[in-house]
Amino acid sequence: MEGIDNMSNSSLVNYTKLSPNRGNYINGVRHDGRTSAIKKITIHHMACNGTLEAIGEAFAKQSRQASSNYAIDSNGRVAMYVEEKDRSWCSGNAENDNQAITIEVANDGGAPNWHVSDKALAKLIELCVDICKRNNIEKLNFTGDKNGNLTMHKYFQATACPGPYLESKFAYIADEVNKRLNPPAPTPQKQEYISYKVQKGDSWWQIAQNKLGDGNRYMELVRFNGYSAPPVIHPGDIVKIPCTNTAPQPAPQYRTHTVKANDSYWALAEKYLGKGIRWTEIKALNGNKDVIHPGDVLKIPN
Repeated sequence: MEGIDNMSNSSLVNYTKLSPNRGNYINGVRHDGRTSAIKKITIHHMACNGTLEAIGEAFAKQSRQASSNYAIDSNGRVAMYVEEKDRSWCSGNAENDNQAITIEVANDGGAPNWHVSDKALAKLIELCVDICKRNNIEKLNFTGDKNGNLTMHKYFQATACPGPYLESKFAYIADEVNKRLNPPAPTPQKQEYISYKVQKGDSWWQIAQNKLGDGNRYMELVRFNGYSAPPVIHPGDIVKIPCTNTAPQPAPQYRTHTVKANDSYWALAEKYLGKGIRWTEIKALNGNKDVIHPGDVLKIPN
């Protein structure tokens, strides 16, 4: 691999044997390089279950007059035979080969279907993504003819290459590559809770009553906030209210009363609600606290 500019080639390569069959002939002299920017990917099949080494030896012979930029074997290993900066001799069409990165894929099944292993297909998609990213190809467009930028050998020569199996996968390959090149924007996560600032006189029971519609669900709030038992809360503390049930229940309408000496739930129920027996309503609205003291601010139902 000496002398290869790895920044311009795929990091997925496991084996390298550079072929002399590359570049363009100008006035009878072979020159490395391309006559066009890289715009396409052309996929071929080996028509055998060739090893990377065996294909490399074949492409190393000048008499073979053939090569490809990359090859993938049935185990998903990748070889490079012609650097991306150079045109390979693969498609029998100079215009296409000057624009395309060419890839040979091994077949783990023979004629007539020329099957390709799952490992080889997965690596082919990965290699195509890598090629597109480094060559600023924003999207693979498979049109079913040579006008797209994902092409087949058969579009340029009278051949069955890349074989029926790979041919049937071209739309899938383009879709999978494009998903990875342009992943969908993540769906915004729904907020799981709203924040509630504790007010004077609040209790876990009261917050559950106001926000969840049932004070008896106060332990749900306690656990949702990371506690196993209800801790003391103070005005200004933040309590998380789960969104699942927060159709924010309208808070009960109430007045307030500052407790004075000799006040009792019964006396307050008689004063405000007209019947002392309704004292339990006041107690429930205030978190079921058993003892009240002068200076406490109590909520009184309307």
